[in-house]
Amino acid sequence: MDSGAYAAYAGLLARTESLDSAASNLSNSSTTGFRAEREYFKSIVLGEDAPASQLGTGLNSFGVLGGNQIDLGQGELVSTGNVLDVAIQGSGFFAVLTPQGIRYTRDGSFQRASDGSLQNQSNEPVLNSLNKPILVPPGDISVGSDGSVSVDGAITGGIGVFAIDRNELVPEGKNKYRNLGKPAVPVSTATVRQHYLEASNQSVIQGSMQLLLVQRQAEMMQKALTIFQGTFDKTASEDLPKV
Repeated sequence: MDSGAYAAYAGLLARTESLDSAASNLSNSSTTGFRAEREYFKSIVLGEDAPASQLGTGLNSFGVLGGNQIDLGQGELVSTGNVLDVAIQGSGFFAVLTPQGIRYTRDGSFQRASDGSLQNQSNEPVLNSLNKPILVPPGDISVGSDGSVSVDGAITGGIGVFAIDRNELVPEGKNKYRNLGKPAVPVSTATVRQHYLEASNQSVIQGSMQLLLVQRQAEMMQKALTIFQGTFDKTASEDLPKV
């Protein structure tokens, strides 16, 4: 088969798989703490000698989708004025205890439950740096830049911020992530901002343009395959009988 057909097939496959992630990114452009997924590509042939090999030269330049990686870029911090709205400025994730276990999120829209525990909007406990629930007594609540929680001037606990390897994060739902790697470790380099929430790091404009671009690229690859298919049919019907 002509090498151009291989390139068109590889391109169409990559663009088709990218449509799902582009559509998901766009649909979550207004989701608090959402992290967009960005595609990355890999070569077909791996190894030190692959680029110089005949097969590597013929195939490695074709766009083969390696998968998606979570974009850890900072989203815009939006002022809400709510006492228990907090955002992370820098790297790291909050930890919440779900029925499936500990999950990580950048969504800091928290609330004080009737039992005094700090919870997210799904009524799941927010955890401190020791993976324990945080109790918040009644009173005037203040959250420090290090995540410490004070009530009427007295520190009662602290919101944990954890570092996780991006390659070990698996999305669950809209803005929660499961850690498949080593246990997450607390970080002190991030700044916690009270009265703020972090918006999605995928804007509507950027997401719309990306989705449109991927759709057009997929259409181009489809047209290219149609042309190659016509060439093959012509070869089969006109040229081969002459051999």
